Amino acid sequence: MTARDWIGAARLRTLPLAIAPVVIGTGAAQLVDRELHWVIALACLAVSVLLQIGVNFTNDYSDGIRGTDAQRVGPARLTASGQVNARTVLFTGLSFFALAALVGLAIVIRTGQWWMLAVGAVCIIAAWFYTGGKRPYGYFGLGEVFVFVFFGLVATLGTTWVQAFSLPQEAWLGAVAAGLFACGVLLANNLRDIEQDRAVGKRTLTVLIGKRATQILYTVFIVVPFVLSALIALLYPIAWLSLMALLAALPALVIVWMYRQPRELVVALALTSVTALAYAGALYWAFVG
Repeated sequence: MTARDWIGAARLRTLPLAIAPVVIGTGAAQLVDRELHWVIALACLAVSVLLQIGVNFTNDYSDGIRGTDAQRVGPARLTASGQVNARTVLFTGLSFFALAALVGLAIVIRTGQWWMLAVGAVCIIAAWFYTGGKRPYGYFGLGEVFVFVFFGLVATLGTTWVQAFSLPQEAWLGAVAAGLFACGVLLANNLRDIEQDRAVGKRTLTVLIGKRATQILYTVFIVVPFVLSALIALLYPIAWLSLMALLAALPALVIVWMYRQPRELVVALALTSVTALAYAGALYWAFVG
C-alpha cells in the first residue's frame, strides 16, 4: 500500500461538502457578530473534515466486509481490494472520529455550550450507522435524509451557533443549500453504483426509485440552492455571484442526464462538490461584504 492509496480512500473529492457548511455558517455568524472568531471557525472546520474522512474510512470497512464493494465501478476501496486488513481500516476511521470528538470537546469547553456534547455524540453515531451495524440506514434509502440533516443543517447551524449564539434566517437558508448539495453528491455516487447495489441488496434511494427519478431528484437538489441564493441576493446583492457556481453545476447536470458509462458520474460527483464550495464562498462574501 502507498500513501496515494490511503489518500484515495479518504475520498478527498468529498471534502468540499465538509468545508462548505462551515464557510456558510461562519458567514452567517458574522451577520450577528461582525468579529471573525477564527479559532472556533477553524475548530468547526476540523470537526467537519475529520468526521467526513472518518465516515469515508468506516464506509470502506463496512461495505468491504459485507461484499458490497466487490464489484463497484469507482476507485478501488482498501477493504474490498484486500490490500489492507479490515481492522486497520476500521481503526483508521474510528481514529478520525476520536480526533473530531476531541476538537468538538475543545469547542464546547471554549463556548460553554455543554449540551452540544450530545449533538456531537449523535453525529458520530449517525456517521457509523450509515453503513455500519446490523441494519445500516444507508442500505434502506435513508442516506440522503441523514446527509441533509448532518452535513447540511447540523454542520451549518452548529457552526453559526458556537460563534454567535444565534441562528439568523440566513444560516437556515444556507444550511438547506449545503444539505441539498451534499445529497446531490450522494445521489450521483449511488447512481453510478445502482446496478452493483441492486445486485448485492443495498437498497439506496436510487435503487428504490430508479434511474430516471434519481436524475430528476438530483436536478432539484442542484437547482433549489440557486433559487435560495436569489432570495438571499434581495438583501445581499453579492450573493448573485453564487450563480458563477453554475459553471461547475451545469456540466454535472449534463453528465447525470447524458452519461453512457457509470464511471462518467465520478466527474459529476467531483463537480457537484466543487459547486458546493464555490457557492459557499459566494454566500460568505455576501454576508460579510
